[in-house]
Amino acid sequence: MRGASSRDQSAEASNTSLFSEDELKNLKSNFESGGVDKVVSLIQKRFNDLDNIELNIAVTGEAGTGKSSFVNAMRGLQINDEGAAEVGNAENTMEPTGYKHPSLPNVILWDLPGIGTVKFPANKYLTHIKFDKYDFFIIILHCRFTENDVKLAQAIKRLGKKFYFVRSKIDSDLDAMKRGRRKFNEEEELEKIRNYYIMSLKEAGITSPQVFLISNFDLHLYDFALLSKVLEDNLPSLKRSVYILALPRLTLEIVEKKKKELKMQVWRLASLSGVLGAVPVPGVSLGCDIGILIGGIIHFRKCLCLDDASLQRLADTAGKPVEELKAVMKGPMVGEITPDIINRLAWGSSAVVITGLELALDFIPIVGSIFGAGSSFLMTYKLLSGALDDLTENARRVVKAAFGTDENDPK
Repeated sequence: MRGASSRDQSAEASNTSLFSEDELKNLKSNFESGGVDKVVSLIQKRFNDLDNIELNIAVTGEAGTGKSSFVNAMRGLQINDEGAAEVGNAENTMEPTGYKHPSLPNVILWDLPGIGTVKFPANKYLTHIKFDKYDFFIIILHCRFTENDVKLAQAIKRLGKKFYFVRSKIDSDLDAMKRGRRKFNEEEELEKIRNYYIMSLKEAGITSPQVFLISNFDLHLYDFALLSKVLEDNLPSLKRSVYILALPRLTLEIVEKKKKELKMQVWRLASLSGVLGAVPVPGVSLGCDIGILIGGIIHFRKCLCLDDASLQRLADTAGKPVEELKAVMKGPMVGEITPDIINRLAWGSSAVVITGLELALDFIPIVGSIFGAGSSFLMTYKLLSGALDDLTENARRVVKAAFGTDENDPK
């Protein structure tokens, strides 16, 4: 059993490695020729490359289908929030307009003009919109399937891009159906709507179509979770991570997915700390570690939607006072993160011994560098892992307080 466990740990370390095998060889060569400074600069450049990976999501369809509302919903915004896309019955989008995610600005949702309008007839639309810049497309469907929907899908398919059909405003449809009817089976009606679109798409030559029924105002209902799962499965690994971290935190399942992705970032940050820990200058490692820890915890809070702005957006979505959500949050990770807090966390454990040895051994060049790298990695990994566990538990409490349910609890 111990051997299997070791293999599993090796596989996990490999999967979360910051560099490929060739890049690691290059790092070793650079260390031998230029020392730690050269390695640190390469690692920091690699971090910047990873953090600057953009995910461009195009939202298209006919005018009036709810494209702008979908863009807002995917960013956890309501119509009156700052930075929200303009919503209305008329076509408000005259040019492709990019809207950055409020917490993760490298995720951009593009509100494209509606196809089939006077300004954008179908024959001009496909040449005016530069489709190749987007990672995938969400085609918002109207209450009736149209020829323009087919033209969009066919044009995107020719480019080799992924596209997904979304039928928004499903809550409004169901409300209208319920009126004047004594018997109403919501699941049966949803299946009828879904089958109508699937059959229409197949007749138009779209093979194996999937249609997701959603409400722009209640993303935790209907097919949004299924849509998210399909998008995750079809994205390359790095962009999949970016997408998951940008999801509106609406279920406990999404919280767990975010934690899994952030756990990989713990490895990245601890690796950087380990390299910096090899610098044989007294106090440098400790100072850098504190900076890495503060930056990491603040980033984790944003990704888990525990910063003030995200909590306010969630409270607005749930229709509850933000104070009610903040009241369930506990522990030092939810307040201001300062060097003093980091020091208290570190010095309250066996870190006292490790850090003391590190500072003493910094004066012995070779031994100090080896020990410093190891102790810095372990200390950063330990503290960030604990902080992530603490923040994840707070995120679970906030979700339950917002929606009053344990639905989709994976535990």
